[in-house]
Amino acid sequence: MSAPYPRYASNDGVIAEAERLLGTRLNGASDKVGEVRLDVARAEIVGALQALRDDMGYQQLMEIAGVDYPDRPERFEVVYCLLSLTRNHRIRVHVATDEANPVPSVTSLWPNAGWLEREVYDLLGVLFDGNPDLRRILTDYGFSGHPLRKDFPLTGFVEMRYSEDEKRVVYGPVKLAQDMRNFDFLSPWEGAEYQLPGDEKARVPESPGAQTPLKADEIKR
Repeated sequence: MSAPYPRYASNDGVIAEAERLLGTRLNGASDKVGEVRLDVARAEIVGALQALRDDMGYQQLMEIAGVDYPDRPERFEVVYCLLSLTRNHRIRVHVATDEANPVPSVTSLWPNAGWLEREVYDLLGVLFDGNPDLRRILTDYGFSGHPLRKDFPLTGFVEMRYSEDEKRVVYGPVKLAQDMRNFDFLSPWEGAEYQLPGDEKARVPESPGAQTPLKADEIKR
């Protein structure tokens, strides 16, 4: 029976090879839950990724993700997910940064990094030095804040809606209307003391000619 997940090459020897290749550019490495993680100095990320691409065969940049750790001095981690088609293997490369210090862009290595870096900038506020078009890509251009930061309010700061009065899109503070909600905290088995929508139908008498359902003891066997 085949495995329910893709089979990749073993991690054996990958970290040792990366340590020899990257040298002082590598801050740390680990192999946990079947995945190889490489921590690289922020200023060395372009050279490190180029070495991994050209010398270790990790040709494809599959994703750039961002992680927020608010309690750390450098609260953000930028994660580069690399795939080697020739080795049939994947690795993750991590870089730490904060709100002020930009991460060197890797658009010179992979053109698709332009869009991926824009996503991380838009949602987390991480800056990328050298990205030729670092604009918002998922939120509106006038959006305030970065939604994936862990200190960002769940409801946001402002809301966008179409105004029938002004016939245009308008912005305003978020309002959570609760007009149609009545929290009485009654058990659903006990029943509410007020009439729920639809209850009035149960009190309407049967119209003339309507058949009355037979009771169980009235059914002829």
